[in-house]
Amino acid sequence: MSEIEIRAERLKKLEKLKSAGMEAYPADSHRDISIADTLATFDELEKSAKKIHIGGRIMSKRGQGGIIFADLFDGSTALTTGGTGRMQAVLQKTEIDEALYNLFTECADTGDFIEVSGKAFKTKRGERSIQVEKWRMLSKSLLPIPDEWFGLKDEEKRLREREIDLLLTADLREMFVRKARFWSACRKFLEARDFLEVETPVLETSPGGAEARPFITHHNALDIDVYLRISAGELWQKRLLIAGFPKTFEIGRIFRNEGQSREHLQDYTQVEFYQAYSDYREGMKLVQELYRHLAHEVYKKYTFTINEHEVDFANDWETIDFRDAIKKHFGIDPITCSAKEAIDSAREEKLLPAGVEPNKERAIDQLWKHIRKGIAGPAFLVGVPIFLEPLAKRSPENPDVVERFQVIIAGSEVGKGFSELNDPIDQRKRFEDQQKLRDKGDEEAQRMDLDYVRAMEYGMPPAFGFGVSERLFAFLENKAVHEVQLFPLLRPLDRD
Repeated sequence: MSEIEIRAERLKKLEKLKSAGMEAYPADSHRDISIADTLATFDELEKSAKKIHIGGRIMSKRGQGGIIFADLFDGSTALTTGGTGRMQAVLQKTEIDEALYNLFTECADTGDFIEVSGKAFKTKRGERSIQVEKWRMLSKSLLPIPDEWFGLKDEEKRLREREIDLLLTADLREMFVRKARFWSACRKFLEARDFLEVETPVLETSPGGAEARPFITHHNALDIDVYLRISAGELWQKRLLIAGFPKTFEIGRIFRNEGQSREHLQDYTQVEFYQAYSDYREGMKLVQELYRHLAHEVYKKYTFTINEHEVDFANDWETIDFRDAIKKHFGIDPITCSAKEAIDSAREEKLLPAGVEPNKERAIDQLWKHIRKGIAGPAFLVGVPIFLEPLAKRSPENPDVVERFQVIIAGSEVGKGFSELNDPIDQRKRFEDQQKLRDKGDEEAQRMDLDYVRAMEYGMPPAFGFGVSERLFAFLENKAVHEVQLFPLLRPLDRD
């Protein structure tokens, strides 16, 4: 039968339920125990012969003679045993009102949410089940769910009907449980070190804290254009350092109006944290601890296969110097070379994307990204030229570079931190340099933020800052980043 035909049949069953006096979508439920807890305490329940009420979705239904078996799933998990919420309900014609039995036979389908009451018992085959004495509909499904064995095979359909893919795919559900644990472990790690969780604005009059193209919207009440933030409150959190909060962090959503790829999305979750009276060297130690903590807390291991790279977080992390790497691979000094030399090198390797006006900054950045692909890591990249980082402190040993590091894992950047720039005069100059790049057509260059510069003039302590997105979780899962989002953004279908 086609989906249209199945829906029409189920609408008839819906009317039949109503005619029999059974609500198809009641507001309440009498469930008094989850399936997982029923299974966890099954022997005790069976021995006591206590009547229980459970609810769940019918995942399968089969019958023979005067008996019907229905597998119910409620998504529960027993904290003590780890058992999952799936259990067999048994309806015997001799043990239940005949009219109820017939109504179930005629009107209940896979996909329906139902509630059953009865006693725990084991079948002849030893399967833990509930002997149904009564049942009622909690929510009548009108569309059929696919067979569990086959599931959803079409990739786009899996993403568009994520709720069904999650329902049918236990591994997928478990991945999102791990994702929740990932962010929980991150939060607990920082809180254990006295970081204060904060919330900073998502709507900004000037997007700052990163080099990215923002989303623009209009604020009707103030009649101004505003931007969705492109960082997890970087400039705001540094203003909190000025305000006297020595350690802050935020786990929140950020938005970048850029291209999509296996590693890039337009909206995603990121953690950023800032620590006063610290620098990037101390930060590297803290970040190494954090990544190892996340790997162990969520996965109970340190070694992962990521994008065909073997990555061991327990190993010593290599430190790579940016200038040395560019010299070694391309024979030019990224700091002293001319714009023409940088652009010519990038063009030779066909690294400059179409439609982008080439400049030295973008050319050097593309040369590094080409090198980065071959690094398994984990590693720290240091010695980045100042023209690539407008918010980090200059190195006192070499004023041409900044005290910044990137975490390199499986050929990609998976986290960035630096000694924060706290010199307001230097900061204003770098904002002005960035604005010149914007004026020449570089849409990703940072904007001037005079309010932030003014805040800095009140005095900002030396500090370390760091940010990493859910790309890290995607890498640990060895999946594309859109696959680890519950509901990734897709172009809508025309269903008219």
